[in-house]
Amino acid sequence: MIEVIFCADDGTETAITAEPGTSLMDAAVDNAIEGVVGDCGGSMTCATCHVFVADIAGATLPPIETAEDEVLDSTATPRRSNSRLSCQIELTDSMSTIRVTLPKSQW
Repeated sequence: MIEVIFCADDGTETAITAEPGTSLMDAAVDNAIEGVVGDCGGSMTCATCHVFVADIAGATLPPIETAEDEVLDSTATPRRSNSRLSCQIELTDSMSTIRVTLPKSQW
């Protein structure tokens, strides 16, 4: 199991655990994490699963592919250097913990 820590814009933290192979977006939606919507279900068309990756213990994420990079240009909250779409982050056995900060708004 991977520990996932979601930090809301107001600083409130919520920790969950998720199975390897689950997308970060699915883990958030399955655990009713407020601030991750995932309107498109992970097809990279809505940008409502935008997160700021703060820290990953035990692994690094693959680089952003072109399609994700383009969608990140249309997020409600301006993107940062650590912006990712949580639907594109697969939790893996090499991760022990991942911490993400949620943007103020997804719309």
